[in-house]
Amino acid sequence: QLQLVESGGGLVQPGGSLKLSCAAPGKTLDFRAIGWFRQAPGKEREGVSCISSGGGSTDYADSVKGRFTISRDNAKNTVYLQMNSLKPEDTAVYFCAATLSVRSTCVLFAPAYNHWGQGTQVTVSS
Repeated sequence: QLQLVESGGGLVQPGGSLKLSCAAPGKTLDFRAIGWFRQAPGKEREGVSCISSGGGSTDYADSVKGRFTISRDNAKNTVYLQMNSLKPEDTAVYFCAATLSVRSTCVLFAPAYNHWGQGTQVTVSS
């Protein structure tokens, strides 16, 4: 069973930045596409960003394009989500998810992922 652990969440003022990390302690993320999803209170879980297993393809929700950047360091078995220019509407629990995939692309579709972390809270407020 692949266990994913998110970190890096916290409280930040509007316009600030946070960098989330997703790791699999003792396991490799090789050959796995990784997605970041978020869920705000009273709202459905939504896709934020994803990166292909090889790292050559990424995708972003329209609401975060130009502000968030996903990347991966396979040597460290870690995927990152750099979040800049944060807005109050970015407040949510952020989850990373993994799926075994050799495709050159990734999808922002939660049912495509079969391993999930517990989430990390991101709060954007003054």
